[in-house]
Amino acid sequence: MDMLAQSLAVLTAPASLFFILGFFAAYFRSDLSFPESIGKAMAIFLMVSIGLKGGVSLSQSLEQVNAVMIYACLMGLALSFLIPVLAYGFLNLTTRIEMPDKVAVAAHYGSVSVVTFVTAMAVLEEMGIDFSGYMLAVMALMEAPAILSALYLYRRALARAGETERAADQGHLLREIFFNGSIVLIVGSFLIGVFIGQEGLEPIKPFFMDPFRGVLCLFLLDIGLQAARRLRESKGAMKAPLVAFGIYMPIFSAVIGALAGAWIGLSAGDIALLATLSASASYIVVPAAMRLAVPESNPAIYMTLSLAITFPFNIIVGIPLYINLAEYVSGWIQ
Repeated sequence: MDMLAQSLAVLTAPASLFFILGFFAAYFRSDLSFPESIGKAMAIFLMVSIGLKGGVSLSQSLEQVNAVMIYACLMGLALSFLIPVLAYGFLNLTTRIEMPDKVAVAAHYGSVSVVTFVTAMAVLEEMGIDFSGYMLAVMALMEAPAILSALYLYRRALARAGETERAADQGHLLREIFFNGSIVLIVGSFLIGVFIGQEGLEPIKPFFMDPFRGVLCLFLLDIGLQAARRLRESKGAMKAPLVAFGIYMPIFSAVIGALAGAWIGLSAGDIALLATLSASASYIVVPAAMRLAVPESNPAIYMTLSLAITFPFNIIVGIPLYINLAEYVSGWIQ
């Protein structure tokens, strides 16, 4: 399937259409909204469903653990550590935002968007492209390392500025990062899925698996509303170089992820997911960490970039692009 057909398939998928509906509703100032508690409940449901599904998939292939699976996990960790450093460098070269904002943005672009990942999985399923259950483990592993990289960059910048006392205070944040609610939910439900297997999943499947796509549509409707409002409210903060960064950074990261996936011998579907993970930007886990770690950073910059620029780009343009890229580079390992 060529890129235009894939783009149309993504755009006309129910989840994408609900996101577009929410975006335009908020952009034109509709009073449509979700209570915050409902949005959190949908996010919890999606993360638990994703974790269970990935854990069960992995449990079915535990006897076939191979080098490629281990390499994929290690590569995910390496990419999550590396991408924030590259993002920070690009921001230094192309923008004039302050150091704390560069650190916060870099952390967002090294971590992952669960919803972008789930959307890519749904597209691959509709296209009949197989992928491995252990990619859920890769996703979980890529949540926190980017925050650690960003904290390293922040501490180094503070030390260079002579603020050694503030730099030393950053160590206590590690516990908050690793026990962030989203990470606990994803990793915990993944491990539960591994433990209970397919047999244990059957009794709860009607609740966690069958409604998944419907809840995803409603969640993306809410995200579309939030994205448009962020974009409308932060026009003064979003200069052209920052908007450009929100588009070229995910493409650059996806290329690195796809090449890395091909190098370690992943299938086309797994390469597409690794590229998507590399290209996505967190807007759930990392914002909470940055509020603690870099309190002087500006949410109008990092939230608008990740949620209102990169997320829509990935959903509408990026995912079909990354699938095409994956199919191309996967030919290198045939």
